[in-house]
Amino acid sequence: MSLKLLWFVSSQSNLGFLHHGNRSLPCPNLLFQHRAGKGKNQRWKPHFCSLRTHVPGSEGLRRSKVKVTVMSTMAATSSAGEIAMSSEEKVYNVVLKQAALVKKQLRSPRGNVVVPGDLSLLNEAYDRCGEICAEYAKTFYLGTLLMTPERRRAIWAIYVWCRRTDELVDGPNAPHITPTALDRWEARLEDLFNGRPFDMLDAALANTVNKFPVNIQPFKDMIEGMRMDLRKSRYKNFDELYLYCYYVAGTVGLMSVPVMGIAPESLASTESVCNAALALGIANQLTNILRDVGEDAQRGRIYLPQDELAQEGLSDEDIFSGKVTDKWRNFMKKQIKRARMLFHEAEKGVKELNASSRWPVSASLMLYKQILDEIEANDYNNFTKRAYVSKAKKLIALPVAYVRSLVAPSTIRSSHRN
Repeated sequence: MSLKLLWFVSSQSNLGFLHHGNRSLPCPNLLFQHRAGKGKNQRWKPHFCSLRTHVPGSEGLRRSKVKVTVMSTMAATSSAGEIAMSSEEKVYNVVLKQAALVKKQLRSPRGNVVVPGDLSLLNEAYDRCGEICAEYAKTFYLGTLLMTPERRRAIWAIYVWCRRTDELVDGPNAPHITPTALDRWEARLEDLFNGRPFDMLDAALANTVNKFPVNIQPFKDMIEGMRMDLRKSRYKNFDELYLYCYYVAGTVGLMSVPVMGIAPESLASTESVCNAALALGIANQLTNILRDVGEDAQRGRIYLPQDELAQEGLSDEDIFSGKVTDKWRNFMKKQIKRARMLFHEAEKGVKELNASSRWPVSASLMLYKQILDEIEANDYNNFTKRAYVSKAKKLIALPVAYVRSLVAPSTIRSSHRN
């Protein structure tokens, strides 16, 4: 399933311990093995121009004053004939809430609220979060070092919570995880948002969400993505897959924007920056999905739109057989095109971030885009070949990303931020 980057439970769970002097604090197992699994489409206010299906003549609608809805699948209707809300509409409501919190902070910045407890333990917890980030997301960690100390510590805390959450369904204890365990994890989340952390690493995140205008909903939604992994292994269409990608990766972007900050000189709307972060998370997740088709198939999982497979004359049996055919190549070309469109939308928002936050995001975006290039270089064989970016290419990408991060924010006002 889940995400490589950013990103147990009760006393009955298999808990490890963090040691501080002669004291041991309970800490869920979270650092066993590196895995990069799956898991943000752009939302445009207030009209929804989907990346799912190309509609001739639809170019430019996003900037027009005509409200139009472009969907790849028919909207579901209830027995009463009411049109059901699409996944993109559901996600956009979360975007609006997060953007509102950021706008509120711009008007009335928060003070430096500290979770009650030993300050030295809190600093130690943040340091431990940094160590975890350095071990499992080396490139991103290096980028965070350019951020202000407060921002990078907060990003580390978010990263660790996301990783711990991901380990629930993808870690060594995954076979023993039940919906009840996820319910307990969500209750812990609510406690730490209310200033009642369970352990040191929770305390780091509790301190972070007190300092920055972070909405709890993306965190809850990520847990919902873990629930989805417990009960679902097929996705009928991109609308279903989009929601999954939002849950397990798009949420990370919404968690991070309030911490990374928007450049004071940027005239872009808060919502547009959140939308770009959403697009980046979903693009990363789709890239993970396309890279890991073979690995997921071995676990009986297919994270691909079933209707789009059928349109190319493909079925589950073709995925499990692992043969690269012309039908598969055509299917993959369309999936890669969608992911690249999302990366393109995400790029528009990177330059609007606080200057110290641009480089790690830009580097992450560039490196993930290159995975798509590697899939093509492997002749779309993502059944037996794993697409990865070589160290040499990573070293080349980092300075390029740094130069791009120096690009000034937008000087054209998209809408008032305040």
